[in-house]
Amino acid sequence: MTASAGAAGTRPQGFRGMRDRAGTLAASHRSITIIVGWIIVATALPLLMLVPPFSTFQTQSLWIDGFTNAGVFILLALGLNVVVGFAGLLDLGYAAFYAIGAYTYAFAASPTVPWISLHVPFWPMLLVGAAVAAMFGLLLGAPTLRLRGDYLAIVTLGFGEIVPAVFLNADKVTNGTNGIGGVYKPDLFGYQFTLGNPVPYYIAMVAIIAIVMILVYRLQDSRLGRAWMAVREDELAAASNGVNTVTTKLLAFALGASTAGLAGVFTASKLTFVSPDQFSFAVSFTILAMVVLGGMGNVWGVAVGAFLLYTIQSVLLKQLNPFFHTLNVPFLKDIDFVQYQFLLYGLALVLMMLLRPEGLFPSSRRRRELHTEVDEYVGDELGPDPSSSPMEQS
Repeated sequence: MTASAGAAGTRPQGFRGMRDRAGTLAASHRSITIIVGWIIVATALPLLMLVPPFSTFQTQSLWIDGFTNAGVFILLALGLNVVVGFAGLLDLGYAAFYAIGAYTYAFAASPTVPWISLHVPFWPMLLVGAAVAAMFGLLLGAPTLRLRGDYLAIVTLGFGEIVPAVFLNADKVTNGTNGIGGVYKPDLFGYQFTLGNPVPYYIAMVAIIAIVMILVYRLQDSRLGRAWMAVREDELAAASNGVNTVTTKLLAFALGASTAGLAGVFTASKLTFVSPDQFSFAVSFTILAMVVLGGMGNVWGVAVGAFLLYTIQSVLLKQLNPFFHTLNVPFLKDIDFVQYQFLLYGLALVLMMLLRPEGLFPSSRRRRELHTEVDEYVGDELGPDPSSSPMEQS
């Protein structure tokens, strides 16, 4: 009896030791881990879509195009995670920087712009769009340095509403409601990206995300990243310990906005069209939901949360009707799931916040904030119990 109990006790210990060693190795070679991880994910996803039931929803080409669009939201969520997850600054107008990046590329790479005629290549414009968005991030951050919490959220919300309105009403500059069309597509070593082939866009998006994730991890482990976390926990205590809260918060806004600028440039090049209605408040809210559901402060968690939320909302829910019609399910085939798309989406958000408020993949600090010491001890010793009731918040 004692021997069997001892053997049962060594198994989890051995598994935990292997897990800890793997975690230590991945942390010491994080950049390589990210690159290898994304190569595996990018290769496996298109192959997985050939297997039922995924193959019954839509073709592999459409899945790859959807994954590319999901990658845009992964970029946006990674940038917002810097502002909200690392620095603790609630930004409800993040789509404004997304719009600024998209219009920056449209101005520089569209023959239909009435007041300028340029043809700047896509790849350098990625950096230019990120820099322009970062500059506007500084402009937003400067007047909000004294604001916190709800007041900061209201100001950023106002900024998020002002930017699309400016693009909408500046007809002579932006073509107003008609938008800017004919935006040039990317090309690489003479190869022209085309709308009929989503694979080049998919590969380019995976490469951009991998680079951004490496940079975000470097920032998180840097002195600036520790300053962001200090400001998030207690701004007054951080200032008392020598943290320059002004530059720290401004850099959070700027670097977070630069990632949105990257996403905007990529979206403009892929759609070859930019209009103000693409950057509404719903986009800002969706990105914030992705960060919260994925796990604020956890880079990989935010990326997975953004991917899952976009795929469920924009792909799976819209394909449920033909899926159940194909299976000929008596009751479900008569329900218009597209009509109830946002109802199901809202229910999923409510249930998620009730059952797992720290997110799907929370950072260790976030988990400690939302769990009691008893819960934390049980989780460390026995592992998470999916059948347990919602944990009490401290």
